[in-house]
Amino acid sequence: MEHTGPLSGIRVIDLTAMVMGPYCTQIMADMGAEIIKIEPPAGDNTRFISVGPERGMGGVFVNVNRGKRSVVLDLRSDEGAAALRDLVATADVFIHSMRASAIDRLGFGYDAVAALNPSIVYTNCYGYGRRGRDADLTAYDDTIQAECGLPSVQEQLTGTAGYVGTIMADKIAGLTAVYATTMALFHRERTGEGQEVEVAMFETMAAFMLVEHANGALFEPQLGPAHYPRAVTPNRKPYRTADGYLSALVYNDKQWTTFVEAVRPAWAGPEFATLEQRAARIDVVYARLAETFAERTTDQWLELLRALGIPCAPVRSLDELFDNPHLTDAGFFETVESSYGPLRFPGPPTWFSRTPGRVAGPAPRLGADTEEVLGELRRPADVGANGTAHTNGKAQR
Repeated sequence: MEHTGPLSGIRVIDLTAMVMGPYCTQIMADMGAEIIKIEPPAGDNTRFISVGPERGMGGVFVNVNRGKRSVVLDLRSDEGAAALRDLVATADVFIHSMRASAIDRLGFGYDAVAALNPSIVYTNCYGYGRRGRDADLTAYDDTIQAECGLPSVQEQLTGTAGYVGTIMADKIAGLTAVYATTMALFHRERTGEGQEVEVAMFETMAAFMLVEHANGALFEPQLGPAHYPRAVTPNRKPYRTADGYLSALVYNDKQWTTFVEAVRPAWAGPEFATLEQRAARIDVVYARLAETFAERTTDQWLELLRALGIPCAPVRSLDELFDNPHLTDAGFFETVESSYGPLRFPGPPTWFSRTPGRVAGPAPRLGADTEEVLGELRRPADVGANGTAHTNGKAQR
């Protein structure tokens, strides 16, 4: 498939597994980069953790590894390590998700890779950053959610500590790795300098959670606990209507005044007139609104609130996303043919007027591209899948 996005011409050597790193490189693939996924002989474990049309092609793997080329190398062997060194010399980006000690033992720490290719952007995807005492701990989404306070916030909402129902830490860290890597590429574009980049799940999620929840803890002396009251009030949840559920946020003063004038709830007195007053009584506001929204059907509320310009939405299931009228209008889903059947992918959520991205193609079977990619290295000159010429193993730009 032709690479047309803003990263067209960028070659990435991808030693990541599971979700954080592969999600990063999946986005880069959709934006036009050529991703060479290096897998051990047993394959990325994510191939086997969800349903799929054949063994080794589970849905999670297929989604976050779409459009990549799979090369199987045993990096503990001299032959495998030599092949990876040759690939490194042709690359713009090297990204991995191993612990620092593990990648160093294999001989592919930053210093070793930069010696082969000084202009390379080298991105480490870690659980915990190397400068802290927990650097060597194994990390997964669940444990990082716990570390960053998400289950504690859920306890304030529901009374029971719990994980959020999506692998949020993996995905947010993956998004962070995308922007960190592309920032380093931008610096290289201006200066010619490669560099090492580190993205840690814990640090990423701590920063993410504290955007609003730092609140009073930002100040010295501390002016209040580290939480944003509106986000953790137990009554912040979808409203039950006469026939279902509704999400609605009557938030600013204009919205509030419009809502009160149209609905005339008896409880909405002057003590709720301003955003500051409502913020100080937010749990009471949500409880009273819950009583009011129970009086009409979901469709009745949607019609009224949308006419008033008040943000609202029905509560949908994940399956309903695939038939969502707005997403259909936007052409969000892309159907891609593969040798294991058609695939309906959620496409890139971003839009570019001159260099649009697109779903980069189906995910590869294990080792599907090993012979082709290594064969390209043996040619005196060739043009890679991204249109970049590679001569004697070195990218020509």
